[in-house]
This record gives sequence, C-alpha cells and structure tokens, in this order.
Amino acid sequence: MNFTDILRTAIYALRGNWMRSALTSLGVIIGIAAVIVMVSVGQGTQREIDKLVSGLGSQRLDINPGAGRGAGGVRMSASSFFTLTEGDVDAIRTEIPEVQYVAGALRGSTQVVYAENNAATNWQAVQPDFFDINGWSVANGALFDAQDYSSAAKEVILGDTVRRTLFGDDDGIGQTIRLGRVPFTVIGTLAPKGQGGFGQDQDDVVMVPLETGRRRLMGMMGLPPSAVMQISLTVADAKDLAYVQTEIEALLRQRHKIKPGDDDDFNVRNISEIVKTRTATTDLMSKLLGAVATICLIVGGIGIMNIMLVSVTERIREIGLRMAVGAAPSDVRRQFLAEAMLISLIGGVIGIAIGIVGALLVGKFSELPVALNVQVVGLAAAFSIATGLFFGYYPARKASQLDPIEALRQQ
Repeated sequence: MNFTDILRTAIYALRGNWMRSALTSLGVIIGIAAVIVMVSVGQGTQREIDKLVSGLGSQRLDINPGAGRGAGGVRMSASSFFTLTEGDVDAIRTEIPEVQYVAGALRGSTQVVYAENNAATNWQAVQPDFFDINGWSVANGALFDAQDYSSAAKEVILGDTVRRTLFGDDDGIGQTIRLGRVPFTVIGTLAPKGQGGFGQDQDDVVMVPLETGRRRLMGMMGLPPSAVMQISLTVADAKDLAYVQTEIEALLRQRHKIKPGDDDDFNVRNISEIVKTRTATTDLMSKLLGAVATICLIVGGIGIMNIMLVSVTERIREIGLRMAVGAAPSDVRRQFLAEAMLISLIGGVIGIAIGIVGALLVGKFSELPVALNVQVVGLAAAFSIATGLFFGYYPARKASQLDPIEALRQQ
C-alpha cells in the first residue's frame, strides 16, 4: 500500500466512527490550546521582565539613607534621616574606579502651572550623571550646563506627560512655568519612556538642578547642607557589581564613622538582585504552566492509545481479512498509526485555533502579559504530531502482530 492508500483508508475508518474520533481528539485539543496559552503568557511575562531590566538597569546600585541603630541600641533621631551627602557622591566617584556614573538626587511633589493649565507632578533635583544612569534623553532643547548646576538656576526640563498637559503639541521651550510658587524657565523636554516596570508613568516628572531643588523647592524643610535623598550609580561591567557594592559599603561606613558592630545608616539596593528574584518567580510559574499543559497532552495521548486499542479489538476480523488478501504487517501497522496521527493532527489544528483565540482573549481581558508568536504555534504543531506518533505506535504494532488465521476466527 502506498501513502495515498493508507491515508484514504485511515480517513474512511475514522469517518465511520466520527463521534468517537472527535471525543478522542478532545484531550489533544485541550492540551495544545493549553500549551499555546501557557507559553504565550510565560513569554509575555518574560518580556515584561526584560522591560523592567532595561528600565532599572542590570548594572545599577541605589543607595538610600537608613535609620540604623547607634551604639547602645538607641534609634537615630528623625533629623538624622538624611545621612547621605554630595561628599559621599564625590568620594564614590573618586575612590572606586569601577563606577561608571554616579549622581545624588532629591525628590518631591508639587503643583506645576502654566497659564490656565496645571497638574500635580513629581520633581527630581539631580546631578549631571543622573540622565545617563536612568537612560533619559532630550527630545527638544538641552540638558542643564555646568553653570546651571553651580548657580541653582531656575530652569526646568519637562517629562513628556507634563509637557503635553501644559503645552499640548508645543514643546514649551523658553516658556515660564511655576513649580509651586517659584517661576522656572523651560529649557528642554525629555523623550517619552512610557510605563515603567512597576506600572508607573515615567514621563510624569520634571527635572531641576540639584542645588535648585535644595534651595528653591525644599528650602522650608530644614534639609541638612549638601544632603541628598538617594545616590544612584552604574558600573561599566556587570561582573564588578558585587565588588563595587562591597567597596561602597566599606567606604560609606568609614566616611560616616560607623563603629564595628553598629548598623549602617544607609542601605544599598542591588537592582539585579530584585530582577533575579522576579525572574526566578517567573521561571517557576512558567514551569508550572508548562507542567499543566504537558499533563493535558499526556492525558490526550493516553485517550488516543485507549481508543486505538479498542479499535484494534473491534476490527480483528477486518485485520485478518486484510492480511489474508495480501496486506503485510507493516501495512496494517502504518494504517493504524496513520489513524492515530490523524486524530492527533486534527485535534492539534483545532487546538491551535482555540489556543490563539484564548491567548488573545487573555491578553485583552486580564492583566497577564501575552506574547504570541509563530514559534509557539510551531511548537504546538510539533507536540500534536509527536503525541499521535508516540501514543499510536503500540496499538498499531499490536494490530500488525495479529495472526491472520486466528483473527478470521473471531466473531
């Protein structure tokens, strides 16, 4: 028998019991649809993590002030919360050569006003390296120059959300706006970044020079001289990150005169560790989803095997008759294997269609990220073919090993 004859015979046999064939393929349909949806969700989540990494920086450290315990276990006073200074920034830049960029920053919230337009937004008072550390680029205008930083210039750079709120389609360069009650001149606008890894609007921000923020926007808060709320830095080589973190902790303990055994008055946050933890969680979720989909496929494959074994039992006389008129055992084996693969393949095609629709619906009506691509569909099709081949082989082999004379005696 050639391939065409085997295929025609297999189709005829399945059509004779179409309801049973449809129910048999149901397990494969569910399994393939589950594979597509689960893998798409897993890849979509991984894409979100990649976005988070690019937004936060995998070669970055953030240093924040922390109220540690002094000698004797006495909690530091509230006025001692601002424990980081511009001197710490300069020391890190000078004494740790592996550091690529480093910048101190202050931050707060304010009302920004232009003519009849106004909005509540966040402000950042920054040093020059801040823009490189956070991947900010200018869409229009320019960044602050050295004189702006040293003179506490009343100049501001707008994030895209604030620019659109105040000026619509215009860039607003050269216009005067108010942050709170203080007038500022717009010298630039930032290229939009969109939503951050934690869901925040990264463009809802305005930037001013560090000393400007200290004098003009935080003047009534009693901020210690040269204090900063955060120090951010990046290293040129990610392999140096752990070493740089250790060196920074030692340097700051020395500068802050922290005695051995006392707690730090700062804390260093390793962004890569946060990303690593989130990646591990996502990997675990992906493995769990993959296991569920695999179980569905196995159940579907076992269903195919069971039905094919029943089919062999029901068609013993047919098998004996085929062998009696000249069919070889290999022909019988190929016929039953073709039937099993057809059931699996048809179920796979339907499952792929349901899986694609299901993945699109999950992405539309839930907060789960979905990334559907051709590779996922190809993987599902391969699983479908492999399921029919693997679970259909044993029934086909059993059918081919029947004795023709004994088979013809069956009633």
